[in-house]
Amino acid sequence: MPKFAANLSMLYPELDFLDRFEAAAKDGFQAVEYLFPYAFESREIAARLTAHGLQQVLFNAPPGDWDAGERGLACLPGRETEFRAGIGKALAYAADLSCPRIHVMAGLLPVGTPREALYATYVGQLRWAAAEAARQGIDVLIEPINTRDIARFFLNRQDQAHQVLADVGAANLKVQMDLYHCQVVEGDVAMKLRQYLPSGRVGHIQIAGVPQRHEPDVGELNYAYLFSVLDELGYAGWVGCEYRPQAGLQAGGTTAGLAWLKPYLQ
Repeated sequence: MPKFAANLSMLYPELDFLDRFEAAAKDGFQAVEYLFPYAFESREIAARLTAHGLQQVLFNAPPGDWDAGERGLACLPGRETEFRAGIGKALAYAADLSCPRIHVMAGLLPVGTPREALYATYVGQLRWAAAEAARQGIDVLIEPINTRDIARFFLNRQDQAHQVLADVGAANLKVQMDLYHCQVVEGDVAMKLRQYLPSGRVGHIQIAGVPQRHEPDVGELNYAYLFSVLDELGYAGWVGCEYRPQAGLQAGGTTAGLAWLKPYLQ
C-alpha cells in the first residue's frame, strides 16, 4: 500500500504554513514535503515535525529568484556560483530536518536557446551537487515538468531524465516522477511506471488530478489502478500529494476533500 506525504505548499492553504504540519498529522499523514523551507529557521520546522510525529521527505533547493519567475539554476551557464551556494543551503536544511532527499529544479530555457546548448552545464552542475549530497547520504532528485504549467522548462520527459542520470553517473541522483506532469506530457502512465520503477532510479513519486491539478480522484487518471501498479512493482517510497485541493476548499477545507485517501490510511 502506498505511503502518502502531504505537500504543505499546496495542501491546507486555508492555514498559515507552520500550522499545516498539525493539520496534516491530524488527517493521518505521517510525512510531509513542500517547495521551500527557507522563509523559516530550520529549528522552527524541526519543532513542528517532532511535535506532530512527522517525517520530512522532500523539499526543493533554492530556485533562483522565484518571484521574478526563475524556476531553477542548474542548466544556466554563468549561475554556477549561486547554484552551488543554494545546494549548500539546501543540504544544511536537510541535515537539520533529517530529510533524505532534495529536488533540484533544472531551470528555464532562455528564449531562443536550444536545450542542447545548456546540457553540458546541467550535467556538470548535477554531478557536483550529487557528490556534495553523497557526503551526507542524501539523494538529489530531478523532475520532468510539463511546459503548460512552466513554459520553457528544461526537463520535460521521463526518458530525458533517465538519460541525464546515465550521463551524470551518480548513484544518488534519481528521478522525481510526478504522474500529473507525466500524463500531461506523455500519457501511458502505467507503462511508464512499469518501465522505470524496476531500475531503482525513481526516488519519489507525486500525484494530482489531471488536467486541473486538483484532488486525485477528480480527472482522467485512475489512481486506484495506478496505486495497485505501485504495489505490484514493489514501490516502497513516498507518494507526495502535490495538488490544489479545490473540492476540499469548496466544502470548508482541505480535510473535506481527503475521502480518496481514507482507504489507504487503514
